[in-house]
Amino acid sequence: MVYRHRLPTRIWHWLNAVVIAIMLMSGLMIFNAHQRLYWGQYGANPDHAWLEIGNVGERGFLRVGDHTIHTTGFLGVSGGTGDQAVDTAFPGWLTIPSDYDLAGARHWHLSFAWLFVAAMLAYWIFGLANRHLWRDVLPSKQELTPHHILGDIKNHALLRFPKGEAARRYNVLQKLAYLGVIVVLIPVQILTGLAMSPSMDAAWPWLIDVFGGRQSARSIHFICAMLLVLFFLVHILMVALVGPINEIRSMITGRYRLPAEHR
Repeated sequence: MVYRHRLPTRIWHWLNAVVIAIMLMSGLMIFNAHQRLYWGQYGANPDHAWLEIGNVGERGFLRVGDHTIHTTGFLGVSGGTGDQAVDTAFPGWLTIPSDYDLAGARHWHLSFAWLFVAAMLAYWIFGLANRHLWRDVLPSKQELTPHHILGDIKNHALLRFPKGEAARRYNVLQKLAYLGVIVVLIPVQILTGLAMSPSMDAAWPWLIDVFGGRQSARSIHFICAMLLVLFFLVHILMVALVGPINEIRSMITGRYRLPAEHR
């Protein structure tokens, strides 16, 4: 039994889990107010959208570019009370609030956004101060070699996970995934959110130009959110495969039982 996760890391992990879930669900309600995404500065119903979730009658669809996927029952059209169908991009059970409420969703989203930013700043400061990011997250030169990365991919594909002392540390795929989220996805998510704020546009007019316009910032914000969902799903899958009791216990108590090496 080893001490794997420090208290600040555990607090940050569970706080982020709650905050990101609320922000995602309220963000989906905000998307329901205008179910299309554009590139550039401007975008409205007559303009060409690169992504649209809608419906034709009782048939829901997801349109990405020139490709259309029918999604009746989940996206575009979902079941309401009784047999009544609801015309909305995302169903009420997946959004906050459950019923259409753009103003309420914006209050939820923006309130938790500042908590999210504060938690991230604290994590970055703490991670740099105690060298957690350098020691545990940043891959070494040896780990970044093609041979090492391909070997790690092969082991994961064959469900051969680290044992013994090797399980104490993150493997290179974990490091790259965490680094991508902490250094790329989350900062871009925060900056694109600020770029969509009229008050921030007045204070930092250059920010919206960095992302190519307000509608481009909205599109990038949505893409980053979906990538965070993908990261979360893979994360949960790996926890289930490696050993959920041991993994969850380590993120609650900090204590982790090293898997025994095969002899």
